[in-house]
Amino acid sequence: MVQGKKFISPGAWFSMIYPADWNEFEDGEGSFLFYNPSEWTGNFRISAYKGDATYGSEVVCQELKENTSATAVKVGSLECAYSKEMFQENGAYYTTHLWIAGIGDIAFECSFTVEKGVSVAEAEAVIASLEVRKVGAKYPAEIIPVRLSEIYQINEAYEWVTATIKEQQKKDFQGVEEDLSSMQQLIDSGSIAPKKKEAWLSLGIVLCVILANEVDGLEWMTLIDGNREAPVLQNTTTGEYIDPMKLVWSKVRAGEMCNLAETYKALL
Repeated sequence: MVQGKKFISPGAWFSMIYPADWNEFEDGEGSFLFYNPSEWTGNFRISAYKGDATYGSEVVCQELKENTSATAVKVGSLECAYSKEMFQENGAYYTTHLWIAGIGDIAFECSFTVEKGVSVAEAEAVIASLEVRKVGAKYPAEIIPVRLSEIYQINEAYEWVTATIKEQQKKDFQGVEEDLSSMQQLIDSGSIAPKKKEAWLSLGIVLCVILANEVDGLEWMTLIDGNREAPVLQNTTTGEYIDPMKLVWSKVRAGEMCNLAETYKALL
């Protein structure tokens, strides 16, 4: 894999590198789904499970023992239990390849569903890149492509601001610069208690949504910094990023006045 994106799981259990033309998509709880939305080359799914210190290797051994179709293979430096199954859908034949791998106290279940006969090299490269992040270890802050978990947070923040302004001010909210006055009115009304962190964070996120709608070259990313996992807005040219938390909540917590119009102009 010449070029790729980094994924760090929610809770920062593990990280992996996946192809640059793949995106993350919604899947079942605890499972992460990736594929190329422009030219489908297969669905890659990964789930991780944590146990005691040797849980990872124990799960691999158990799979090899209980699944008669599983064979021991090495992917990168990882010892895996590999199996596959074929199926037919709408007249086409597909293969789901399954790898069970373990690193320390974490077991991974990785699958790659492709058309029959298609190479699994992309999936094997992702599996080979798997790294477990040690509990208690200090890692440098990282900016990675925005995850679904942060997209959900952005959407929830926008929906809360939209609904609150409509309820209190009887106004529609369009997510454009003109809406800053409605957001400022919400702040000035005193209806948000100083300790309501999530509400203040939502205002900061929506301020960034408006900025992204009005200014080209800004892209949502995910910041992983210690225990903090949050959406940030990055300038795709300079690499600099805007942290929504610092725009509103940090000022409120410090007892400072919050003028959204001034903050917005300073970001342009």
